[in-house]
Amino acid sequence: MDKENPKVVLGLLGTSLDTGKHADRWQAWRPSVSICRQPDLIVKRFELIHSKRETSLANVVAGDIQSVSPETEVRLHEIEFDDAWNFEEVYEKLSSFARKYTFDSDVEDYLIHITTGTHVAQICLFLLTESRHLPGRLLQCSPQRDRSEPGTITIIDLDLSRYDRIASRFRQEEVEGVSYLKGGIETLNPAFNRLIDRVEHVALATRDPLLLVGPTGAGKSLLARRIYELKKARHLVKGSFVDVNCATVRGDGAMSALFGHVKGAFTGAFKDRAGLLRSADGGVLFLDEIGELGLDEQAMLLRALEEKTFLPFGSDREAHSDFQLIAGTNRDLAAAVKDGAFREDLLCRINLWTFALPGLRQRPEDIEPNLQFELDQHARKTGQRVTFSKEARQEFLKFALSPSAMWSGNFRDLNAAVARMGTLAQGARISVEIVREEIQRLKDSWSVEEFPTSNSVLADVLSGEELERLDLFDRLQLERVIEVCRRSRSMSEAGRNLFHVSRSKKSSPNDADRLRKYLARFDLDWSRLGENG
Repeated sequence: MDKENPKVVLGLLGTSLDTGKHADRWQAWRPSVSICRQPDLIVKRFELIHSKRETSLANVVAGDIQSVSPETEVRLHEIEFDDAWNFEEVYEKLSSFARKYTFDSDVEDYLIHITTGTHVAQICLFLLTESRHLPGRLLQCSPQRDRSEPGTITIIDLDLSRYDRIASRFRQEEVEGVSYLKGGIETLNPAFNRLIDRVEHVALATRDPLLLVGPTGAGKSLLARRIYELKKARHLVKGSFVDVNCATVRGDGAMSALFGHVKGAFTGAFKDRAGLLRSADGGVLFLDEIGELGLDEQAMLLRALEEKTFLPFGSDREAHSDFQLIAGTNRDLAAAVKDGAFREDLLCRINLWTFALPGLRQRPEDIEPNLQFELDQHARKTGQRVTFSKEARQEFLKFALSPSAMWSGNFRDLNAAVARMGTLAQGARISVEIVREEIQRLKDSWSVEEFPTSNSVLADVLSGEELERLDLFDRLQLERVIEVCRRSRSMSEAGRNLFHVSRSKKSSPNDADRLRKYLARFDLDWSRLGENG
């Protein structure tokens, strides 16, 4: 049988039930003292919360506890309630205490005493225990007929599935958790909000691997870190968050970086190295771009996930690490499996919970709230609050929501755009001119990234508004047509070059007329093309 962890009691001083400073106090039932008189309960530590005006009584109770249970350490915590019957105040102050307290559920069992305190305080302790802000079980005690006896105690292990009506009280906590995962941004896209709702529920309910898929810049790294921070706040993890971009640990150093090595394992290994998996023990390991891992590293990772053990490079002794894996990728891992670049058994292990993050173009409703978020981030980073003029904001949002806005880098593009405009702003005000300059910069960068064409030929013959109305297909085709025309001495010669194959199938081809009609679709004629012979 496993050895039980030592017990730690957390409760409020009972200003009525725990009272008594004279010798006859031992004839009364005092719940805080009686807990430590239980023959079957050994209390390692008693965390006793009291107000400043009850310090004297708290010291008496602490002394009495130690007299009946010398092995119990009593710690006094002073919390002042202006109104002990004000639910909002009591909940906030007890919640703050829970956030600051260092819990270690792996080595200690926590019992939350709810016999003492006002009814409001008891309810708040219940709620904080049910929501795992206080990671323990409830402790209730009752007197016997002979009130000088210790009385009885009941330990209640909350089964959340049995308390649907009570669990509904925590909807606000869930809303706060979801909002935290979204960075506090009031996102409006229904599909994305449903996705984050599910992520929040799953992240708090399981330690199984999570797989975040989506394009570069969609926010996978940020979401992974916020999942960890939310779990940490709920006392579901106690270790660190270890963030690894697998594209940076490829090659010979990957094994050592991930799994560690022993001294002398290879040339230059002058001392032992723990490795990133061991650094994540008890916490969360985020492997971004997991598809970039080599097959050998994938095999080691699979074993570490299934057995919690692995062999550091050059060692014959197994290392242990118990972490939750969050993996990120912008690759099609199923296709990588077919190509032999990714292990099928590892994919089966990590895609139990897969969440596909949409790109910025798939969330047009969220561009405006994210724009404000980036402005706030810029202010925090630089210490200067920058705003748009009304016209500038309207023009930027009009462009951001238009088909011309590719957002190929997703939120990274938006972040960079705000940073540039904020830096150029005069008097902390982003003007229409700055917005237009940034719009052109974004268009140019996307043109280079997405389609290797300069559009310089088209810019010679079409206005900016005319270009905006063209699909990429028409732009690419028209650009090549104009290039052929400029190398030709006449429209007829250009037509012959353009329609060389199809003209042979016509009995009386008129290539010039065919070209003229094509150019007319774009309000162009031969004279506007320029630079032709």
